[in-house]
This record gives sequence, structure tokens and C-alpha cells, in this order.
Amino acid sequence: MSSESVFEPCEEQKRLVPDISGNALNGLGEEARRRPTPIYWHSPRKLAHGKLQKWMLERTSRLVPETADLKASLDGRGPEERAAKASAPADGTPTEWTAKAKEFALANESDLVGVARMDPTWVFDGYDADYPWMIVLGLEMDHAELATAPEPPSVIEVMRQYNRGTRAARALTDWVLSQGYDALAHGGPQAGPVVMIPAALACGFGELGKHGSIINRTYGSSFRLACVLTDMPLVADQADIFGADDFCQNCQLCTKACPPDAIFREKQTVRGEKKWYVDFDKCVPYFNETHGCGICIAVCPWSRPGIAPNLAEKMSRRQRS
Repeated sequence: MSSESVFEPCEEQKRLVPDISGNALNGLGEEARRRPTPIYWHSPRKLAHGKLQKWMLERTSRLVPETADLKASLDGRGPEERAAKASAPADGTPTEWTAKAKEFALANESDLVGVARMDPTWVFDGYDADYPWMIVLGLEMDHAELATAPEPPSVIEVMRQYNRGTRAARALTDWVLSQGYDALAHGGPQAGPVVMIPAALACGFGELGKHGSIINRTYGSSFRLACVLTDMPLVADQADIFGADDFCQNCQLCTKACPPDAIFREKQTVRGEKKWYVDFDKCVPYFNETHGCGICIAVCPWSRPGIAPNLAEKMSRRQRS
């Protein structure tokens, strides 16, 4: 057991829990690969757990009013209307466009940027994403604010970075359109047509941690994601394997810190892939009652400022030896 007393959801939440398990919807234990099922952060009318999601958002908006209207608070989300697409694509090689897109992203609020070739299994069931490329953006969080989790300052910081990610994605989308290519921006917290973590792993953002979030060699897990889907000709980046997975095999900090005991100590098979997985049915009720929690990434040793680069180098040396 990860804590002195395992969390028990409030009665109001219990009445909203659907008959179907969220773990089943996520594909826990399934051996075959398939597209993910929408489960949270899409339109609640279409989700088995939609009533829970609606309850959480209404409660958080009431108790943490800064999150009630992201368009008007926390620096906003940037213009909703996109720029006009140029009449014809500008000239450039995939290598040149990749360099230019990354340069633009890093100059316009992004801290990380990578390119992944679209994988159909990243697209949510029932959604379309007819683009060959995905530009993934990473936005560093203020760890001092994140470390307050599960108190309100943590969720305020998370939403601030989701806003920044949305602005960055919209700015990059407008730039791509101005070059004559199609593009679609997406920033959290609401889900778009694709899952972003697999793409971020594929394009070099880091390795999946035991807590279900990415561990990056610079920022640890203290960052958020946004993305741009596009048909601009690009070059895919490579995954970055530096030993975070090996570290997680032995580290127990997030498992012990998790109040609902939702973090598995061993990898699980999920939709045909063996990986770290967080128990949805245990995690979400606590997540809902604590404005999005975040304890697991706050206590992650990799997330402490200045720790990740040295730890990544140490783990990389072990892999090479």
C-alpha cells in the first residue's frame, strides 16, 4: 500500500461512476494493438465517464476560479482564428522545413520541439487526423508551483502552461499556413484527435516513467505538451533512450506517494504494448477531488530543478558500460 490510508472517493463521485471500468476502456491486459478509446477530456456527452469529468471541471472551476475561463485568464490561449493559408506551398526541402519549424517554435514560447511521423494507432477511435506529421511542443512548468500538488497553485501552474502550449501551437500553425501547408493546432487540457505522449516519446522527448508521464533529460516530468498536425514535408526525430526506464524499475517514490495507490510497480500490457501504466479507476476519483493532483510528477526525482541533466548522464554511462 502506497500510503497510510488509501483514499476513499466522496459519495457524490461514487454515484457518478459508470458500470464499465476505465482500465477496460484503456485496453489494460489487451494483447492486440488498437486505437485508443476516448475516455476523458473529450465531450462528456460521448464518454462513459463524462459525468465524472463534468463534475470535476465544475468543482475545480468553483474552488479554483482562475481555471474557470482559460481564454480570459492565465495569459490566455492566443487568437482562435487562424491565419490564411498561402495560395501555394513555398519551396524547401524536408530538412530545411524541419529546421525552420523548430526555430520558429523555440522562438515562440516552446521549450521543447520534435517531429514525429504520424502513427494511426495514436488517433482516437472515432476521430480523424489525416496528416502525415506531428510537431510536438513541450512547455516547462515552474517546479516550485508544481510541488504544491495537490493544492490549487499546482493546477493553476498546469493550466498556465496548457495556455502557453496552446498559444505556441497556434502561432506555429499560423506560420505553417503562411508557408502554404495545412496545419491543425492542439493544446490541453482538453483532448484533441490524437494522444500526444506516444508521439512525444517517438520524437525524442524522453522515456515513459512509472507515473505514466514522460521523463525528459532536461526537465524531468515537469513539462506539458501541445502539438501541431501538418502536411508540411518534415524529417522525423529519433527516440531518446538514456536510462530513465531503468531508474524507474527500482525507484518507488511515486508509488509510495500516491494516495489512491494507483501506480503499478510493474509494467502492464496495454493495447498490445508492455509499459508503465497508472490505474485509471483508482487515479481519477482522487484526481477529480484534488484539482488534477500531480503529486506523482512533483515527487519524481527527475523533476527537481537541475537534477535531470546530471542524472541522465549518469544513467547513460551505466547503459554504455
